[in-house]
Amino acid sequence: QINLSVIRQYVDYLVSEQNVKNVFVNGTTGEGLSLNIQERKQLAEEWVCQGKDKLDHVIIHVGALSLPESQELARHAAAIGASGIAVIAPFFFKPTNKDELIAFLQQVASEAPAVPFYYYHIPPLTGVKVCVEELLDGIKEQIPTFQGVKFSDTDLLDLAQCINKNEREQFAFLYGVDEQLLSALAIGADGAVGSTYNYLGQKNNLMLQAFAKPDLALARKYQFLTGEFLNFVIKLGFGVAQTKAVMTFVSGIPMGPPRLPLVDASEDFIVKAKAKLDSIVWPDGD
Repeated sequence: QINLSVIRQYVDYLVSEQNVKNVFVNGTTGEGLSLNIQERKQLAEEWVCQGKDKLDHVIIHVGALSLPESQELARHAAAIGASGIAVIAPFFFKPTNKDELIAFLQQVASEAPAVPFYYYHIPPLTGVKVCVEELLDGIKEQIPTFQGVKFSDTDLLDLAQCINKNEREQFAFLYGVDEQLLSALAIGADGAVGSTYNYLGQKNNLMLQAFAKPDLALARKYQFLTGEFLNFVIKLGFGVAQTKAVMTFVSGIPMGPPRLPLVDASEDFIVKAKAKLDSIVWPDGD
């Protein structure tokens, strides 16, 4: 069951401990697609409510396999004052080309005509491999609220072409593969949405600062250390359940178990992951 009571503490933790002031709700890490409509609405409301005057942006993921459900969630997000909405491609009956995908996205976006709209590109999970570069061509005419992309793929060529071709549009490109964030920044990504920022947000903010200076040697140190941790846990088996376990032991906030078919992280994983994270010496001496 969802636990709304920890969200206030969660918001305060992100802001004060991790210097994270933007959240992406009901996405992959939040198991949005495993929740029912009512649960997704309750979570969206609680994040918007608890984030008021504390968070800069609360983007709600409203994608679903059912178009009417996705539209209902978009209307709800608009009604509660979300800063933006995002939608993944439907992944059982899949769009096979750009036109089919845009038609679906447009039908959702039009239900929240005053809310910035983001496409959530995550082909490893959806199996929808329509290139974003192709998708963006003329998209503003069909989706006037289109604001940008949550780009959760390792195809940096596609990302680079998107950024190169759409500079004038001022679309936001938010990168979603945490261990490659520095590479994405180098080709022009504007920011990031990812699971590790729950517990390594402060370190990644320091990497962003180093990159902006630019102090590439320092930025690389942060990226390499994040990568060292992720490389270690990926070999143990690292998914949403394990991310919850890491966030729980780092923050002290109980993230709870995942919902089936996912199963809880093992005690062995928790012990090893904690030891690995504790062993890392960060450039800021922490």
